Amino acid sequence: MRTVFGMARRIQSLVGRGPRKPGRVAAVLPLAGGRRPLLTEPIGEQRRGGARLDQVDGTTCGSAVLVALSAWADPAEMLRLDGPAAGGGMGFGARYDARQRQVHRETNRFWPRALGTTPWGMVRWLRRHVPGAGPYRVRLVDDTSAPDLTAALDEAGAALAAGRPVPMLVGPLVPRHYAMALGVLDRGAWRVYEPTSGQVRALDLRLVRERRLAPVLGFQRLHALLLPPAGVGARVTGSIPARRLGG
Repeated sequence: MRTVFGMARRIQSLVGRGPRKPGRVAAVLPLAGGRRPLLTEPIGEQRRGGARLDQVDGTTCGSAVLVALSAWADPAEMLRLDGPAAGGGMGFGARYDARQRQVHRETNRFWPRALGTTPWGMVRWLRRHVPGAGPYRVRLVDDTSAPDLTAALDEAGAALAAGRPVPMLVGPLVPRHYAMALGVLDRGAWRVYEPTSGQVRALDLRLVRERRLAPVLGFQRLHALLLPPAGVGARVTGSIPARRLGG
């Protein structure tokens, strides 16, 4: 059975928006050249300043992904998180949680925040607040169609090969949870940030094709990817370390 977004993708394909071949990925803007990523390369729990880098509540998985992507693309994000303690002696953990809540408000001006964040709200926030990341786009996925799923994974793989992170939306038949692919391991699996646990995990793409994502990402099905812009002669200015619509 197709997921909700799988049905939407099927409609897209019927009106002429079928799979595309992966192309070159646009270079990261110079703004990103001095970035200090929030997430580190090793598989396992992610911590900084004594705090685990997990989502602050059950609706902010998308916000946690956006904060991590913003920190990768814009050095100002890490300055905001690592900066001197604000009033009341706020430490890193408190600033990190407050930043997630702020991003959650900014991405949900009309969509109810209790329902998380839509992928279109995610890409709008990136365009407005993180120009160094480039204009990401929503790529719906029909995981019952082998050609469409293969094309989607190839597009994401091209982005990862260029050093660009790829947010992922997963769920049962309805979209529920965000994660973010960070890079490719030697054996072809993806390194994926899973914000409920605050961990970077290895994702075997066979699990995506077999619709068995739950052991790694909590839900079985891939609904959508947020992909960076295409470009010519892409050259990355640095490298990234190798439930509801919001939780």
